[in-house]
Amino acid sequence: MEKIKVMSVFGTRPEAIKMAPLVKALEACDAIESRVCLTGQHREMLDSVMQIFHLHGNFDLDIMEQRQTLSTITCKTLLGMERVFEQDKPDLILVHGDTSTTFAGALAAFYHQVKVGHVEAGLRTWDKYSPFPEEMNRTLVGDIADLHFSPTKANAENLRRESIMGDIFITGNTAIDAMRYTVRPDYKFSTAILNELDFTHHRVLAVTCHRRENYGAPMQNIMHAILRLVEENPDVEVVYPVHLSPVVRECAFPILGSHPRIHLIDPIDVEEMHNLMARCFFVLTDSGGLQEEAPALGKPVLVMRRETERPEAIAAGTAKLVGVEQETILREANELLHSEAAYAKMAKAVNPYGDGHASERIVQAILWHFGRTADRPGDFCAQ
Repeated sequence: MEKIKVMSVFGTRPEAIKMAPLVKALEACDAIESRVCLTGQHREMLDSVMQIFHLHGNFDLDIMEQRQTLSTITCKTLLGMERVFEQDKPDLILVHGDTSTTFAGALAAFYHQVKVGHVEAGLRTWDKYSPFPEEMNRTLVGDIADLHFSPTKANAENLRRESIMGDIFITGNTAIDAMRYTVRPDYKFSTAILNELDFTHHRVLAVTCHRRENYGAPMQNIMHAILRLVEENPDVEVVYPVHLSPVVRECAFPILGSHPRIHLIDPIDVEEMHNLMARCFFVLTDSGGLQEEAPALGKPVLVMRRETERPEAIAAGTAKLVGVEQETILREANELLHSEAAYAKMAKAVNPYGDGHASERIVQAILWHFGRTADRPGDFCAQ
């Protein structure tokens, strides 16, 4: 019997982190021929993830250019995928989440009548401009996809509410799977400053901030809140790996760059970030993925956005939505610094996003869909 040809398509660092354990699970399955197509929407940050997980791409569109726009990403991906499908037409492509690579990859597959599996399906804010362009990307992919791999029950219910066609599976999130490969108690950082920090006697906060909807005044508010937080708490240090986007760097460095307890560093790879989170006190972020990953390490997350497509974290108490206003961010962060009860309530809450076996469920769902196994995989259920 011929193997099922499955092509994983991704192009950004967050996608690569979450797809890496799935690619490994696909490669380990005798019934599947696994292929990887990289778009290169992010370049350096993508390549570092590939190295850490010992993965290689069969195709690389290498689309990245300086100050690229959403239109150039989408067009170059569509044209690049057309060339890929002319060479190697798979039975199924897998796309992840909500990037422009995700949308363009799914659309290209539709044009070539290739089935699409959507990993991390069903996340919604119900506001097409927030996050932008992610909310519309994932909504459009939902209409295209044949297989939907939802991390949580609520995500699956979102799809059913939209009368989405295709098979819907509740798998947990592959982000939790990835951490099995990366977090180690004896880990030594390759970024020198991280080895020099006193995680025992100082409270080190991990910060990320890069989303497009926070560009401008919201991002400036966030930077000023971080500065005030450090100034008001002498035992607090901040580590902020600053995104390579010129817009982000032109905001962060003038406000935060001169404070001795705020460490603005270049983006770090997934191993560094996971191990930083494992040692930090709590996380301040506008990232989607960190809302899932940090709770698996027992770290509270303050989400610096107006809304989140991950309400399960808020409901479970592992994360708190604090918006983009200085005073609110400062108040909520200070509560975690000064209230043991508030900190413990978040740190000890159960992570609703996975048990480390999402990739296995996705592989089993693919086998079931193509008739290679009689048993539909059971759904993930947070305890």
